[in-house]
Amino acid sequence: MENERNEETENKQTFEADMKKLEYIIQQLEEGDVPLEKAIEMYQTGMKLSKRCHDQLQNVEKKMDRIVNETGESLPLELEDNQSN
Repeated sequence: MENERNEETENKQTFEADMKKLEYIIQQLEEGDVPLEKAIEMYQTGMKLSKRCHDQLQNVEKKMDRIVNETGESLPLELEDNQSN
């Protein structure tokens, strides 16, 4: 259980750090003062960061689809459909 928390904390920090790097790259590219070669390099780095952030969000979404009941058993999350009637 503690390992999961440490992993989640590490992933969160990595996700937040990656997002900050990505935001910085976007800001620099939008300003347009970056030489072409450097802009291409920054674009490639940004795409890698974007993919990594996307993958992390998908992993969190998969974890969120399951809940843990009082006995510690993991169950799929079932949402009530309030619009059926």
